Amino acid sequence: MSGLLALLDDVAGIAKVAASSLDDVASQALKAGSKAAGAVIDDAAVTPKYVAGFEASRELPIIWRIARASFRNKLLILLPIGLLLANFAPWMIAPLLMLGGAYLCFEGAEKIYHLIVPHHEDHKDRHEAPVDAAMLEEQRASGAIKTDFILSAEIMTIALAAVPASTFWMEAATLALVAIGITIAVYGSVALIVKADDVGLWLSQNGRLGLTRAAGRGLVRGMPHFMRLLTIVGTAAMLWVGGSIIVHALKEMGFGGLGYLIHGWAHAVAVMVPEAWQGFSEWFATATLDGILGLALGFILIPVGTRFVTPIWKAATGVFSRS
Repeated sequence: MSGLLALLDDVAGIAKVAASSLDDVASQALKAGSKAAGAVIDDAAVTPKYVAGFEASRELPIIWRIARASFRNKLLILLPIGLLLANFAPWMIAPLLMLGGAYLCFEGAEKIYHLIVPHHEDHKDRHEAPVDAAMLEEQRASGAIKTDFILSAEIMTIALAAVPASTFWMEAATLALVAIGITIAVYGSVALIVKADDVGLWLSQNGRLGLTRAAGRGLVRGMPHFMRLLTIVGTAAMLWVGGSIIVHALKEMGFGGLGYLIHGWAHAVAVMVPEAWQGFSEWFATATLDGILGLALGFILIPVGTRFVTPIWKAATGVFSRS
């Protein structure tokens, strides 16, 4: 009997340790996922455009196809690579963070640049031959999956840098939870956004109450404005997070002067407001300065990206697609 009680006590102890480990994994995953906010918001803002123009019945299947590829990219490709880097080449994480942050800055600045200077693709010949719907769907889905792979790589790298040093399996579980949670959050949100106008249209036509029909009409009218707001928020988040990643990576590489300078300026702003608002003011000032840094770096990178990186990327992807 005493042996059985001892065994039950050991099982209870193991269960407590397992529960504590699960709690640590969830906590670390939440913190790591929050660090990737800019890429996550941009992913949710970018994806709906890939289903624009298709029949309503094809929207969710396309989103599900992209989501499946995103799960595969994160869990089967990027997670193992991230674990190998963390355990055998941790010195590469900071340079990879620099690349990811630079890409976010480039993307955010390019969106603003195209608002100021119309992109050459806006002036394409409108008399081009129509594209078959199935072929267009394949092109859109392939493009979305490639974009998702880049954003997923950024998300996983940012999350990896935010995960504290731990055991191999703890890091693997944390990154897997980040990958699953973020993918569900992004593509669940995208599905809701894409179908919101259909829901609004159905309510406006079939609602039993006048208030319900009015809410449906408001939803239909409001979605275009919401999408524009989401694009603005996504662009701002990219610049803010991209700039903060650059500052953090520089600090990790031994160049912390810029980070200390931004912290000093933000603190100087915070002491100018009432004490109750100082914490928020310092955070907002830091985010603003990081965003300004990201915008400046992004504008510097635009000619590099458009003249060198993009042609090389297209040539490489063309070679792989033909092989």
